[in-house]
Parts: sequence; C-alpha cells; structure tokens
Amino acid sequence: MPRFELASPPLLSRSPLNRAEELRKDSAALQAGWSDAEVLQVDHRGRLRIDESGLVYTPAIEIAAEPVPDAVFLGIHGGRHLWAQRVGVLTGALGDLRTAGENLDETQLSILTSALAILNWHASASFSALDGAATTPSSAGWSRTSTSNGHEEFPRTDPAVICLVHDGADQVLLARAPAWPERRFSVLAGFVEAGESLETCVLREIKEEVGIAVSDITYLGSQPWPFPRSVMIGFSATADPDVPLRFLDGEIAEAHWFHREEVRSALELGDWATDSDSRLLLPGSISIARGMLEAWAASGS
Repeated sequence: MPRFELASPPLLSRSPLNRAEELRKDSAALQAGWSDAEVLQVDHRGRLRIDESGLVYTPAIEIAAEPVPDAVFLGIHGGRHLWAQRVGVLTGALGDLRTAGENLDETQLSILTSALAILNWHASASFSALDGAATTPSSAGWSRTSTSNGHEEFPRTDPAVICLVHDGADQVLLARAPAWPERRFSVLAGFVEAGESLETCVLREIKEEVGIAVSDITYLGSQPWPFPRSVMIGFSATADPDVPLRFLDGEIAEAHWFHREEVRSALELGDWATDSDSRLLLPGSISIARGMLEAWAASGS
C-alpha cells in the first residue's frame, strides 16, 4: 500500500496569529497598546468565557492602567494588542479547548493554544531550576528571571511522539488508556526521553506499551498540545498483526487491530462524545490523531 499523508495541517497547527515578538521587550510600545488591548482570561482548569462568536476578552484597561506582571503578551489581533492572564474565578458561559475547540476558527485556536501553553508553563516555573530562587515574569511573559542572579529561563515545551501503527494493508492498531472509558480508542503516543531521537522514541514507546516492533517509520505532521505544554509529533509505522500484544508498562488497558471499514464507520459516527454503542469511538478533530486516522482510512480502496 502506498504511504499516506495528512489531508491538511492539524487544526491546532494553523497559526495565523501575529505574535509580534519584536515588541516583547519594548515596554513603551506595550504600554501604548495597553489602552485598547484585550485580555484572554483563563482559570486554573483551562476554562475561559466563550459565546456564540467564540472567545470573549476583557478590555485591558478594566484590569489596570498599564500591563500587569502576570499577563502574557500574545501578539496583535485585529489591530489590537492581545494578552492572556490566569485568574482564579470566571463567571458566565465557560468552555475549554477540548470541548469548544471545534467551534473556533483558526485564529481563535492559535490564540487559545498559545495562551494555555504559556500560562501552564508559568504555573510551574515560579522557582529557578538552577538554585531554587524565586523568579519573576520578564519579556512580556515570554521568560522568567531569577531574583537571585538574573538568570533568564524560557518556556519549556515537552515533545511527544504519536504514531499510527498499521499492517501495511487494511488494519490499524488502536489502544485505550486505563483512565479512558470503554470503547474510546486512539493511536499510540509517548514522551520523548532525554538524549533520544524522535524515531527511537517511536520504537521504544510502542515496544513498551504493546510489546511489538515497528518499521517504516514516516513523519506525518505536528501540532501543539497544551495539556499542559506539549508538542505532538506524528508518525506512521508498520507492524505484524500476528505478533501477540503485550502491555508491558501499564499505560495501556487494551489494544486491538481494527479493520479499515470499522475505522471509517467510527469516523462517520463522530468522536468520543458521540452517543453510540459502537465498539469503536475515536478522538475529536482538535487532536492530530483524528487527522492521522482520517488520512489512513481514506488511503485504502
């Protein structure tokens, strides 16, 4: 079977937002833009205000007369400066990226994904990795500086591979994590370890999770995944469906080989939230896993 490719970039990879990196250290420009800037406020559960038009912003001037230290400058949108801020309590109609992402356009998705990733990093970076001293936000929220020695630390992103394993014909291997409800399956994934290449991570993770060897590892695409601050790097690989599956590291509750027609039927049903008694339910469209499965399902006869 010929190799398949993603039909289009994953939803969260489409980033039309102008990040305006050149302004992050320009305090005068940031101050000047604050008067008509908008702030995307996010609570500690990753929820924010959403209405029928999408993301709901708070006028910056209602928060303070000048940029506040805990806000992050995201860029310029609609001619206005756009910031993000973590807050304790939000009122009104709330949603999050997982539940509302499919209803947002590409620009709104890039705004929300960036906001979640950088705010999640700040939540775990209050102290220096060098000496444990307290750190404070700098560069409009795109770094943190140690209060003891001035060392500047930058946002951390954790790379993870996600791999669609197929048999080279009409079967794909899908798995369910122990915390997932029954019948919810997806492709295999895992974090890249220190000193490890992406391809080596694919080999190791699949061996650890389901006990089989893969070959013909092929890059498909990538997307940010701010849960809390990862980037998912997609691959496909082939394996022998006759090799017994063995769940070696406890991260997989069950895994099965599914036929292409089963996957096509499951895709037509919708996603994990579908009210169906189907044996197979698949991820929603904000995940690169969905695009990988759609591309593989469409590639066969």
